[in-house]
Amino acid sequence: MSYVLNDAERFADEATTGFVAAHRDVVRHVPGGVARATATPPGEVAVVVGGGSGHYPAFAGLVGPGLAHAAALGNVFASPSAQQVHGVARSVATEAGVLLSYGNYAGDVLNFGLAEKRLRDEGVPVRTVRVTDDVSSAGPDERHSRRGIAGDLVVFRTAAWAAERGLPLDDVTDLAFRANDRTRSLGVAFSGCTLPGAAEPLFTVPDGQMGVGIGIHGEPGIDTRPLPTARELAVLFVETLLGERPDDVPAAEGARVGVILNGLGSVKGEELFVVYGAVAELLEAEGLTIVDPEVGEYATSFEMAGISLTLFWLDDDLEQAWTSPAYAAAYRKGAVRPSGPRLDDDARDPVETEDVAPSADGSAEAGRIVSAAIAAVRDVIDRDADELGRLDAIAGDGDHGIGMQRGARAAAEAAEDAVEAGAGAGTVLVRAGDAWAHRAGGTSGALWGAGLRAAGERLGDGAAPAPADVAEAVHAARATIQGFGGAEIGDKTLVDALVPFAEALAAAVEDDDALAEAWTAAADAATEAARATADLAPRLGRARSHVKRSAGTPDPGAISFARAMTAAGDALARNHEEGT
Repeated sequence: MSYVLNDAERFADEATTGFVAAHRDVVRHVPGGVARATATPPGEVAVVVGGGSGHYPAFAGLVGPGLAHAAALGNVFASPSAQQVHGVARSVATEAGVLLSYGNYAGDVLNFGLAEKRLRDEGVPVRTVRVTDDVSSAGPDERHSRRGIAGDLVVFRTAAWAAERGLPLDDVTDLAFRANDRTRSLGVAFSGCTLPGAAEPLFTVPDGQMGVGIGIHGEPGIDTRPLPTARELAVLFVETLLGERPDDVPAAEGARVGVILNGLGSVKGEELFVVYGAVAELLEAEGLTIVDPEVGEYATSFEMAGISLTLFWLDDDLEQAWTSPAYAAAYRKGAVRPSGPRLDDDARDPVETEDVAPSADGSAEAGRIVSAAIAAVRDVIDRDADELGRLDAIAGDGDHGIGMQRGARAAAEAAEDAVEAGAGAGTVLVRAGDAWAHRAGGTSGALWGAGLRAAGERLGDGAAPAPADVAEAVHAARATIQGFGGAEIGDKTLVDALVPFAEALAAAVEDDDALAEAWTAAADAATEAARATADLAPRLGRARSHVKRSAGTPDPGAISFARAMTAAGDALARNHEEGT
């Protein structure tokens, strides 16, 4: 658990403020995260990394010479929003372009992808390398689907080394891909972790047992085994990772490897050294040469008791990158220091808003109704956040309730501010969507934000929307969410509730039902469909690796969507009654 905090919702922001204050020689505040204290040299590719907070020293602690140029920092265990990634990248980009690199998690993929598109539209050259080192998260034939854990350090170091040599963007990208292709990791945990302000851990491990294949966001392991000795654990690590030797390494004997033994939060240094002694003996017995091993904390999960081992199979270029100097807040090697004048902090909110344009009277009234509906969504999510988190913890990382709560609260506040400024329905939805995406982060935050924005852009502010307009706006939201997330009916995601909702609403409106009545019927269809996801096997997202755990449990994203639509329908019904 977290013993020291002020406000759980502001924990990540306050931690970033304190981090910058403690390391002003290395980093500065920028919109959406932190960047090197000094400017990116002209003509140098900027390496921009990022992910959720709660993993220090990843990601803020890995910014500095020899490492990343900047890091986008999401909320606790939630990906940074697209706005944050864009703001951070713009703060360090040069004409040489930007390389985005991050762990392969659905929320990060979605938000970094949206930011990449925006940067490209602005003329910034961009490439992306996702870190996929965790062997437990998918089989060898699906390496592209694996998640990133402590191997982030390997890829970030390699990309930064290539960038600082002045290599062009394509070459920097190629080397980062090569580093990722030659990196393998496996993690175990002896206990779960608790998010700041939460009363219970995201998951638990039975006494005397160990979870194998654990993720850094509290994802349950793929297996539970009796607690091993340090040597037995080293054997499990080494045998598993040697069995995953990269295809372009012809034989283990004689190969050179970088090694990271990573503590996930509460395993102490002396314990790590006990394990590392056995790891080193086993690797050397296989004829491997260990190069610059790293033993310590590099990617953590709050107070989780756990360890991961990473092997990085070197070639000449990759070994130069791995052994090169670096100077970041949490990682220093060789002789290098920041050079050049320190730039000023820029802690602006990355969500930029323009003044509200005048709207038609009918649309302004509709904006008030939309704001009331979003407030109703906020209230039901506040009520059910803990339950949604427990549902998510069964086969995911347990943060769905907290993420939805952050997003709904931010959306409701933005909607109220927009109404006070005289905004119409379209602008209210757009502002609410942007706020939701920014504050929630993660997959659900990005999808809800994109969906609300798409609905708002379809409605506009020109006149009071008719029921058919609302149905078309919901259809636009559905198309956008499915387009970004790639989910279909049957994948066990919020789409399993969204599609029946959109179809039922369109059918009821076509039958000339009043909007409140049509919406209620559609919410009922979404609720029934959400419950039915208990019978589905997940095909996307983090639950995909835990099919057995997920069996019999409905998808939390579908459940939260159905409850949100029911609450919005109740608000519409109340408005209809008050109007009559």
